[in-house]
Amino acid sequence: MATLFTKIISGDIPSYKVAETENFFAFLDINPNSKGHTLCIPKKEVNKIFDLDEASYTALMQFSRNVAIAIEKAIPCERVGMTVIGLEVPHAHVHLIPLHTMEDARFMNKQTLTPDEFEAIAERIASFL
Repeated sequence: MATLFTKIISGDIPSYKVAETENFFAFLDINPNSKGHTLCIPKKEVNKIFDLDEASYTALMQFSRNVAIAIEKAIPCERVGMTVIGLEVPHAHVHLIPLHTMEDARFMNKQTLTPDEFEAIAERIASFL
């Protein structure tokens, strides 16, 4: 059965897309730690990030780096943090989180945004890619 992320890639579930290539997809986390929290995923459905072949892993990191640079330009923050946990959805993914304090990296305090805010943030990040 397709994962939640595969359904997002196919458009079966809506998302706030930030970037897309032939092999990767980036979209805003709908339960963000901070404004601009973005997920980068391979389009190929792979459960664990270290199960990706070496070329795909390296390419995902490069894609994530490009998105992180755009986030840093688009969202005022101290830096963009990156984490890979992978327990929430069985599809490899990288969290890119605009950090203001260490609390933003803890997945304990979540931001509530309107659809219009999500759309504006996604468009702003995409404009720097």
